Amino acid sequence: MRTETTDPKEEISLKGKHLLTWKDYSKEEIIHLLERAMEMKQAPCSGALSQKTLAMIFEKSSTRTRVSFEVGMTQLGGTAINLNSRDMQLGRGETIGDTAKVLSRYVDGIMIRTDAHQKLEELAGNGSVPVISGLCDLYHPCQALADMLTVYEQKGQLAGVKLVYTGDGNNVAHSLMTIGAILGLEVVVASPSGYWPLDFITGNAKKLAAKHGGSVTVTENVEEAAAGADILYTDVWTSMGQDGEEKERKEALFPYQINERLVTAAKPDVSVLHCLPAHREEEITKEVMEGEHSFVFEQAENRLHVQKAILEALL
Repeated sequence: MRTETTDPKEEISLKGKHLLTWKDYSKEEIIHLLERAMEMKQAPCSGALSQKTLAMIFEKSSTRTRVSFEVGMTQLGGTAINLNSRDMQLGRGETIGDTAKVLSRYVDGIMIRTDAHQKLEELAGNGSVPVISGLCDLYHPCQALADMLTVYEQKGQLAGVKLVYTGDGNNVAHSLMTIGAILGLEVVVASPSGYWPLDFITGNAKKLAAKHGGSVTVTENVEEAAAGADILYTDVWTSMGQDGEEKERKEALFPYQINERLVTAAKPDVSVLHCLPAHREEEITKEVMEGEHSFVFEQAENRLHVQKAILEALL
């Protein structure tokens, strides 16, 4: 996975760095994490984080994020503490800043899954240990790194791969555009008007793509987007906190469903991804989700391997 700009003799150190969004990382740093994740997939256990502790704060429910981080810390010889915000003073009015300062005196890193990117920035700005985003309203960086590992495993390359994301232009789409642009992918987001990714994130991703030889496109035409796709990717149409919009979202986003028609429009060896949980027969049909093109559960497994690479590097 080494690029022409990567010096194999150059040591890359990410110790103490936060992970809030991939725009804060260089191409070489991201590739370094992917390479470590592939190595860890072959040799899962080590004592790299012996005596290290990760605090995990969950303001949103989680399956893959919680389990992958907790198992990852265990396999690296460390400990993870699960903190539900409702059971902390954070849930009773203690400030983010005070929470960051206190936790920094107890633990070696903080992972938080929250509703607002601003909270991540406040934690990072007030604490003295690495802060890792487990998801927020703007980004889902750990998921995107697992996605890139899955793409590389399926296609043998990242640069030049056409990844088409269909549906709601949400935090997953934002992170895919950002990391994809840095790694030289052709990223296309197909969404109806009113559900496009945020303009400032799209603009930043396009600048990154121009720098690194990739491309970022947002379109309403899903059939045109899917033509020649190497990867088809989708997410749920209604995320946590959007329950009141479910009916209108289903109506607007149904034409962007990943189904056999869309798979046929893509390359014959197209790989289908979904960050889970999946609502079969909504954003993706059962036939495609469980068919030969689906690598959804390989993608979910890769959350564990990239999480460990991130933890080892930052802690």
